Amino acid sequence: MANKLFNQKDLLAYFIVAAIGASLQIVVSSLLQEWFQISYENGVLIGYVSSFFIGFFLTKLLAFNAKNSAKTRREMAKFAMVSVISCLITVYGASALYNLSLSHGSHYTFTIPNSVKTVNVNKLVSHTAGMGASFVSNYVLHKTFTFRNTGFYEKLKALLNL
Repeated sequence: MANKLFNQKDLLAYFIVAAIGASLQIVVSSLLQEWFQISYENGVLIGYVSSFFIGFFLTKLLAFNAKNSAKTRREMAKFAMVSVISCLITVYGASALYNLSLSHGSHYTFTIPNSVKTVNVNKLVSHTAGMGASFVSNYVLHKTFTFRNTGFYEKLKALLNL
């Protein structure tokens, strides 16, 4: 089972998709915090939401052999459910790590060479760690739930009388 779950091809494809989403999250989050004085937690949340849609389509097209599936609506609903869990892990995990880093250490920053841009290392490391924990959760849930017929979608439709 573990060999099937963590096969090299799916893991590599999902890692590439996740790296694109993570890059978008970090860019959106840091720009919002810098330009609009949005809090760290809200910046991470908005960054996560901004990467949600591109994440679904890239995951469907590039990972888990789901590009030819005719069940896009079903997969989108399941993807959204998994994404709520992932969002909570990313936002609150990053926020907790950031607060912990400030309470147990110093505030670390560095300036990008030949630039005036200062990077908050505490925020960057916390955000990256939150996304890393979310990556593991997402991979397992998308592989075993989102892009697999589990019968859950039919039960949900029946429950909601759709």
